[in-house]
Amino acid sequence: MKIFVIGGGAAGMMAAIAAAPNGEVFILERNEKLGKKLYITGKGRCNITNLASYSEYFENIVSNPRFMSGALKALSPEAVVKLLNDNGLATKAERGDRVFPASDKSSDVINTLKRMLERAGVTVLYNQKVTDFHLENNKITKIITENGEFVPDRVILATGGKSYKSTGSDGSGYALAQKCGHSIVPLRAALVPLITESCFFAGGGSAPTNDLPSLQGLSLKNVEASIKTDDGKTLFKEFGEMLFTHNGVSGPIILSLSSRINRMSLNGLRLVIDLKPALDFATLDKRLLRDFEQNKNKFYKNSLNELLPSKLIAFIILLSEINGDTFVNNITREQRMALVSLLKGLSFRIGALGDLNDGIITAGGVCVNEINPKTMQSKLVDNLYIAGEIIDIDALTGGFNLQLAFSTGCVAGTYSTL
Repeated sequence: MKIFVIGGGAAGMMAAIAAAPNGEVFILERNEKLGKKLYITGKGRCNITNLASYSEYFENIVSNPRFMSGALKALSPEAVVKLLNDNGLATKAERGDRVFPASDKSSDVINTLKRMLERAGVTVLYNQKVTDFHLENNKITKIITENGEFVPDRVILATGGKSYKSTGSDGSGYALAQKCGHSIVPLRAALVPLITESCFFAGGGSAPTNDLPSLQGLSLKNVEASIKTDDGKTLFKEFGEMLFTHNGVSGPIILSLSSRINRMSLNGLRLVIDLKPALDFATLDKRLLRDFEQNKNKFYKNSLNELLPSKLIAFIILLSEINGDTFVNNITREQRMALVSLLKGLSFRIGALGDLNDGIITAGGVCVNEINPKTMQSKLVDNLYIAGEIIDIDALTGGFNLQLAFSTGCVAGTYSTL
């Protein structure tokens, strides 16, 4: 039995490894090397998976978590780690149960998977861009590439999404799926920065963010970012690290929030940042009072150094609508209350999300209703199996997305030979 895996990323390599014991397996890879996108994941460290509990996984899968129920049991995070360990890759678990190679080098993960492919006898054909399928009697009978044609018994489609085009993820796999009759859920950027449109003053007015002091490059830790409606309802919130960019915000908690809202209208939504989530309103007010008492003979603009990063001070002073040259002992209680509210709720209007090429992954893709979740077999074409990011599944940061790729790839590879 000849099994052709289209795409040599995480899902494709795992599918080929799983299929190899029971068939002659070929990977058709459009690039000159395997796992090109894996090289850049986790900032080059490759966050392999996450050892969160089974139930926690479903909290971190944004799109169609129930579809992944069987696949995560078939190849669990622990099984992925053991498989890589058994094949010579040392790993380590870090904060948040995230698993990385002990070397912090994504190339070691790729080299381990390549060794596994070689031991399994998988043939990898490089620079093979698949352009079309020929179908007869509800089966793919020919795979057509720019360099020739192949006759498969089974086909596993694992071409990835449409993020990071430089890695070969140009979305061409969606056209191949459509050729087979599959529906494509509209593509959206997932895990992307947010572009901010305006920022709100303590008094309630707003100004375009590009008219305010630039915060570009400022990184904040231990903050809470929320997506709220204009009437104050909290939709989603995340705690951790974030970063201000030239036109908005990024960083781990922002990327996660972007995936929560990428299928929603942005009208009436705000990004609200609590700069001091460890302190409730009253406790932060006491802290501010203490700082003001120690600096009572100083100007307001020189009184916040112990409370805020220096790059943030001018921004907060402007939004607080208190003149920076006001003596601290002349600041009224009402002004101080407004300042505390601002520190607990720095509020931005969201203008847009980053585009597909800014996304770490792609949301949307092949409709899960057209794929058997137990086998990853297409419900429309008898000898087609589908795995990885091309499916309408996506998750938050922390190793969850690679696990989805490994699990769906393993299932597709296993059942393709039965």
